[in-house]
Amino acid sequence: MPLYRPSILLSDAYGSVGSVTFYHRNGRCYTRRRVKASYPGTPAQLEHLAIHRRAMAAWAFLDRDTQMKWIEYETTAEPHRPPFDHKAHISGNNLFVSSYHGFALMGNEHIPSPHPFNSFPPFAVEFLSVFVEYGVLCLGVDAHVPPYGGGGRYRLYVRLRLTQPGGGFGVKGMRGFLAEGDCSGLMTIRIPAYTEIWNLNHEYFQIQAQSILLDSLTGFRSQYQRTTAVIEPNRQ
Repeated sequence: MPLYRPSILLSDAYGSVGSVTFYHRNGRCYTRRRVKASYPGTPAQLEHLAIHRRAMAAWAFLDRDTQMKWIEYETTAEPHRPPFDHKAHISGNNLFVSSYHGFALMGNEHIPSPHPFNSFPPFAVEFLSVFVEYGVLCLGVDAHVPPYGGGGRYRLYVRLRLTQPGGGFGVKGMRGFLAEGDCSGLMTIRIPAYTEIWNLNHEYFQIQAQSILLDSLTGFRSQYQRTTAVIEPNRQ
């Protein structure tokens, strides 16, 4: 692990460039050969990557006026990651790709028209009912979007996993599901072969979920919310 020696131009370094990775240990910077992972990704990850590549290709083929319209709207779009200081904003390209991904999650993949990013209504996800029907786990869920929020405009997308009760929250093993119906009332999430997905062999399950609202008009996504609930399925 060679020690990185600062120069007049570069006093410190982070991350990777070319075949070299810079990292820190005990307050000092070292270099090592950059490692490229050979893990190909899960089918869901590969599908997500394919959608992202189609989104980037679609952006490249937009006419200049349309791109400039997206760039004009970027100043009102705050990032979903910190710092949440109301000073930073995402680029017009990011705004376009976010909209493209959102429509793809709703099963309506297409090239979106420019839209400014508007705030989402408050919501609070609650799992209200659980039953198993012919091997399919059916979750009754409510996003509790207030009446003034226009719940009919939004869809609920949930990444979740089922664990033994009392387990710590984690994202490993989560799967994504689009709830049936819109956020104006009770929705249903259907999970086929749920026992095989999470290797379940007990009667009580704990749901660990990350939920977002999807705007059916613009394709934009809200910040996610975490929810944990313990359930006992009724079987039919």
